[in-house]
Amino acid sequence: MKKTLNSRLLWCIAVVFFALSSCRKDNFSPNQPNGPVDNAPQKAVNVDAVPGFKVVGYLPSWAGAVSSVQFSKLTHVNYAFVQPTTSGGIGPVDNVSKLQSLVSTGHANGVKVLVSFGGWNDGNDSAFETLAANATSRNNFVTNLVNFANQYNLDGIDIDWEYPDDGASANNYAALMSSLSTALHNQGKLLTAAVISNDGSGVLNSVFGVVDFLNLMAYDGDGSNHSPYSLAQTSLNYWIGRGLPKAKAILGVPFYGREPYTSYADILAGGGSPNSDSWNGIGYNGIPTIKSKTTLAINQGGGIMMWELSQDATGANSLLSAINSVINGTTPPSGTPPIGTVISLKGFNNKYVSGENGTTAMTCTRTTAGDWEHFTVLDAGAGKIYLRSMGKYVSSENGTQAITCNRTTPGDWEKFDWIVTTDGKITLRGNNGKFISSENGTQAMTCNRATASGWEAFGLNQ
Repeated sequence: MKKTLNSRLLWCIAVVFFALSSCRKDNFSPNQPNGPVDNAPQKAVNVDAVPGFKVVGYLPSWAGAVSSVQFSKLTHVNYAFVQPTTSGGIGPVDNVSKLQSLVSTGHANGVKVLVSFGGWNDGNDSAFETLAANATSRNNFVTNLVNFANQYNLDGIDIDWEYPDDGASANNYAALMSSLSTALHNQGKLLTAAVISNDGSGVLNSVFGVVDFLNLMAYDGDGSNHSPYSLAQTSLNYWIGRGLPKAKAILGVPFYGREPYTSYADILAGGGSPNSDSWNGIGYNGIPTIKSKTTLAINQGGGIMMWELSQDATGANSLLSAINSVINGTTPPSGTPPIGTVISLKGFNNKYVSGENGTTAMTCTRTTAGDWEHFTVLDAGAGKIYLRSMGKYVSSENGTQAITCNRTTPGDWEKFDWIVTTDGKITLRGNNGKFISSENGTQAMTCNRATASGWEAFGLNQ
């Protein structure tokens, strides 16, 4: 999770940055819509449309009002953060009245409320390292947390010791989590934890059996490209591949962008698009990517988590509302183009279609799907679609040469019919009336086939 050095300092920084960013203009792409923020009240819907699916939102003590939380679209809220002490004590609770209001309001709406301890405290996990290494301080901490959970009528505790090291640190982490699990579960309360997106060897497999679920922080990966769809896939594959049960794998998504660190709401206020993933060099997750990650979490995980709720926009541009729309089945029915979602296409040769970052003609030769192999489906009007990858559009080249993904502005050559075959494959027919062919991966792809058969059919998100 993100942790402030000082809540007042961050508030001041945010105000200054907002003042600056509001004067800047979006330079990502002239073709991406910039919808106005709709402040109309949103109809309450039920997040139980996918049974057992968890929607976990973090709410910081220093930002966001309880009255602004969309409780009907959440299953859990984690109040962040409270700090442990090296002796196993508990530091002061910031904004106690806000926590109390969150608990009462959350419970009134059927939402479970937890408090998150830690949060990469000022850039280190030293308090956790020290208290967990000593049996006395570790037991003190367990006792204090149980008492704390009972005092504030919490549904559980979330541990945000983000980076336990290998060796002794990993063993101490596992011992702490095991003791906490027993104590909290005996009180009928939850134990969860936030973990690194992947390569988390400091979290031993024994932890999987004692937690109720893990929040996978699939963000902050690589500067402005800190949370692409591919990182979400990598994160789920890593943890589930290690043995974490699917139901306990909660995919984390960001409600902010980098670099610099900027809330999604401020990005939109400065001129960014809710349907893009980049603005003024800041990388973030817009509505299409958030929807695609939600679908991924439904298919391959047990829930979705977001850092953090106060950074969301309101109304039609709300990312939480986008998540909720996928959960509640307001995505297009089978057979219609999944407008606004990110997809991958697998050819007859079991390889993935690549946009080649727009530098060469497109191919169907990739064994795995990364960023270049993902395409956003956009509405081209009249029942047709555009495909966009890495900010550029796929072009049929009118069938006169190999297809490309290098157009900054879509025209007729960039429009396609989305046609679903009887066996659920996807075929794409260009404006020239011809179909895209993978060419079985033996040469660059074309759009010159009069009919569609094996090489012209593609598996969707396989």
